[in-house]
Amino acid sequence: MLFNSYEFMLIFLPAALVGYFALAGRGLRKPALAFLVFASLFFYGYWDTRCAPLLILSVLFNYAVGFYLADNRSKALCAAGVAANIGLLCYFKYTFFFMDAAASALNLPYAAPQIILPIGISFYTFTQMAYIVDCYRGETRKRDLLSYSLFVTIFPHLVAGPILYHKDIIPQFSKPENFSVRYKNLSSGMALFAMGLMKKTLADSLSPLVNHVFSNPAAATLLDSWAGALAYTIQLYLDFSGYSEMAVGLGLMFNFNLPVNFNSPYKAKSIIEFWQRWHITLSAFLKSYLYIPLGGNRRGQLMKMRNLFITMLLCGMWHGAGWTFIVWGAYHGVLLVANHQWRRLGVRVPGAFAWVATFIAVVVGWVIFRADSLQSAAELLKAMSGANGVAMPLSLARFAPLLSWTGADFTTGLGVALFKYELVALPLFLLAVFFFPNPMQIMKKFRPTPAWAFGLAGVVFFCLLKLSNVTEFLYFQF
Repeated sequence: MLFNSYEFMLIFLPAALVGYFALAGRGLRKPALAFLVFASLFFYGYWDTRCAPLLILSVLFNYAVGFYLADNRSKALCAAGVAANIGLLCYFKYTFFFMDAAASALNLPYAAPQIILPIGISFYTFTQMAYIVDCYRGETRKRDLLSYSLFVTIFPHLVAGPILYHKDIIPQFSKPENFSVRYKNLSSGMALFAMGLMKKTLADSLSPLVNHVFSNPAAATLLDSWAGALAYTIQLYLDFSGYSEMAVGLGLMFNFNLPVNFNSPYKAKSIIEFWQRWHITLSAFLKSYLYIPLGGNRRGQLMKMRNLFITMLLCGMWHGAGWTFIVWGAYHGVLLVANHQWRRLGVRVPGAFAWVATFIAVVVGWVIFRADSLQSAAELLKAMSGANGVAMPLSLARFAPLLSWTGADFTTGLGVALFKYELVALPLFLLAVFFFPNPMQIMKKFRPTPAWAFGLAGVVFFCLLKLSNVTEFLYFQF
């Protein structure tokens, strides 16, 4: 079930809110939590009922491992639990990739396995891996199965994050004040949900332009390629941050505080800062459960740089089974290593230059991330360098004498100039993410007033009109 669907907004969400608070209001706290668990499983299974049993088995397995580790800090059991989770991810996400690579290397035919990738498997698996490692470290205590199940399956985060941590979420399930309707939370949650829904709707409006350019990279000219690359850069941000803010808003409606996952990442002035602002819960996971266990910065600069690179390489592999994701992870690993070494030199760079350079580096990375293959990525990056020429739309041919110095020919190129609304909207989107406050910052000044209610109702109404063209969230595939 999608957040941006009639079924979710008009049926599932009202029923979940009414059911939860009806039980909680009568003092039936455990039944209220159990209701949310079953509602979350229904939400997940609505997409594909075949995936729900795997989620349930994963919850039971990891709960049992964590339950034992809370009293018996067995390194072998912890390693086995982590290995089982990684094995699950590898089977569903990488079986086809490894078989294809092996068959290509050995020039052997093979039958592609029919494996359905369960929605959200990366997010609920990482959440549980962190839990059992924390149990081994002695950073948690025994939890009851009901609280643990809700922690893992709570529907706002289930299919595309944010990654949750037990110490932040499970204690909220026992706070008495969370079992009654809190109208400030309800109104704030609705406001955040509405803003996230608007971001998703705007992201979808860029999809035709993005698909057109990335499906024809060899034919792209300078303007075509940059239009497509920038459109995807904005589309991905609006789509994923919109989902994350909708998740936080949904959590607030039920009086639960889910972690913020984005903080205006395109305002970053370095790659280090970018990863402190983009997908914050993933960055925290990689730091705590991969970078630091590898040795972090404890063994000198050379090992620190190695650990950074390995962490980002594995981050790329986590995003998907493909060479584009691996190269994207390695690319960001190299950028982080270079950024840390630059900082060691202590050279000051003008803020505007640092911001522009960081943004361009991120855009180049997104081209690799989005492309269908490394060859397609190379073709589009080549076009972005100007190697395919600078094509101008025919509508500007009358300005040919003034633009002759560009070497441009007046053709439609890929026909990007025909995407009038997208090309008009793109600069506005760029200005918004560069200079405007993000929804989490806006919410700091939020007060439930008639003006707010009227404005947000208009936003939701506009989005409802667009639901006939509903699309999946981009991060569902990761």
